[in-house]
Amino acid sequence: MNAQTITEQEIQHLTPADVAALAQRLEQDDYPNAFASLQDWHLLRKIAFQRPDIVEPYLHLLDWEAFDEA
Repeated sequence: MNAQTITEQEIQHLTPADVAALAQRLEQDDYPNAFASLQDWHLLRKIAFQRPDIVEPYLHLLDWEAFDEA
């Protein structure tokens, strides 16, 4: 799965097990380079916008923070 190529329909068909596997990769942080981990992070973020119910246990991986741009 790639965040840039996954469609909204594909996101709707993801299972909690799919998201758990993605989160496990992120938690282990065993990637050949930083760009590979960033792709998984963007994918989890994209899924979170479409299916927050299955990403909820892994929100700590996304570092959601409110920013004050003022």
